[in-house]
Amino acid sequence: MRQLNPINILREFWHKGDPILLGLCLLASGYGMVLVFTATRWMGTNRLLIVQGAAVLLGVVAYVMITFVDLHLFVDRCWKMILCFDVGFILLVLTPIGVTAGGNRNWIQIAKLLPGALQERIGSFIPQMQPDEIVKLPFILLLAWQISRILEKEQDISSFPSILQLGGHTLFMAGFIFAVCSDLGMSVIYISIFAVMTWAAGVKLRWFAVVGGAAAAVAVILWVFILPRTKYWTDYRIMRFRVVFDHDLDPLGRGFQQSRSLLAIGSGQLFGQGFLHGAQTQANYSDALPERQTDFIFSVCGEEFGMVGCLLLLFLLSLIILRCIWNARHADSSFSACVAMGAAGMLIAQIFFNVGMCLFVAPVMGLTLPFISYGGSSVITMYAAMGMVSSVKAKALPSWLQDRAA
Repeated sequence: MRQLNPINILREFWHKGDPILLGLCLLASGYGMVLVFTATRWMGTNRLLIVQGAAVLLGVVAYVMITFVDLHLFVDRCWKMILCFDVGFILLVLTPIGVTAGGNRNWIQIAKLLPGALQERIGSFIPQMQPDEIVKLPFILLLAWQISRILEKEQDISSFPSILQLGGHTLFMAGFIFAVCSDLGMSVIYISIFAVMTWAAGVKLRWFAVVGGAAAAVAVILWVFILPRTKYWTDYRIMRFRVVFDHDLDPLGRGFQQSRSLLAIGSGQLFGQGFLHGAQTQANYSDALPERQTDFIFSVCGEEFGMVGCLLLLFLLSLIILRCIWNARHADSSFSACVAMGAAGMLIAQIFFNVGMCLFVAPVMGLTLPFISYGGSSVITMYAAMGMVSSVKAKALPSWLQDRAA
C-alpha cells in the first residue's frame, strides 16, 4: 500500500486533477484580493482582506479534496440525503441563528451558538454563511444526476415528462429560496444553471422559446397592466427594476448605488485613476460607492484600473469558464459533462448579472462577482464548484485511494 501523505496526494492531483483550472482560479483570486484591499483601505483595517485570504486557502483545500471524490457514486447513493440537506440548510435562516441583510434573510451566524462570553470574545472572527450560496453545488449534482438517469434510460430529454421532472426540481428550489430567503437574485441563478445544463444535455430549443416567451409575456402583462395599479409598484423589489428602465426615477434612492457605480466606472476611462487613487473607492463618506468590496467591486476595478483592468478581469473569468467547458467536452459520462456545464453556467450567470448591475443595465440582486468579490461563502463555494470540475477531469480514483479500497 502506498503511504498516504500530502506529497502523494499532491502528486496524484497534479497528474489526474486540473491544476490549470486551479491556477486560473488563483490568478482571479489574486486580482480580487488586490481589489478588496483597495476597496477596504478606507476602513483602516485589513480584517476583510485576511478573511478573504483564509477563504481562498480553505477553497484550495476543498478544490483538491473534491477532485478525488467520485461524484456520480456519491450522488447515486446519497441523493435523498442531499435533497434533505438542501432544504434543511436553507431553513436554518428561519432559526435564531438566521440573519437579515439588505432585505434578504439568507445568512446564518454560527457564532450565535456560542456561550455569551465566548461569543463576545471571538464571535466577530467567525464569518457568516449563506446557505443558498452553498446549496448551489448539491443542486448542480442532483440536476446532473437526474439528467444522466434520463439519458441512460434512453428516454427523450426533450419529452414533456423529462422537462416536467427537471423543471419541477428547479422551480421547487428557486421558489423555495425566494419564499424563505426573499433572494430573487439567487433564484435567478438557479434557473440559469438549469437552462445551461439542460441546453448542454440536448433539450430542444423550442422548449426554451416556449418557456421564455411565456415568461416574457407574463412579465409584460404584470409590468404594464397589473403592477402599476397595486401598492407593490413602489415596493423596493419592483423599484430595483424600474430604475433600470428610468435612471432618473429615483437617483437618490433605489438608483443611488448604480448611479455611483456608473460614475466610478466612467471616471476610470481607459487606464483608471490609479491603484489606491480612486476618488470614490478611497472616499470615507456616505455618498461614496456603496458595497464596494462585494456587489460593486467591478466598479472599483473600473475606477482604479480603467477599461483595460476590467477587460483583464473579464478575460481571466472567461478563461475559467472555457476551462470548465473544455472539461465538459472531454468528460467520460453525461453526468460528469452536466456537472462541468452546471459550474460554467453558474459562473456565466453571476458574472453577467453582477457586471450588468454595475453598468446599470440589470437590477441590484446582491450577487457577488465570482473569485473577485469579498465573501467567504462565495469564495469557498466557487473553489468547491471548480473542484467538482477537476473531479470530472480526474475521472478515476487516485491510486492512494484505490490501494486503500483494495
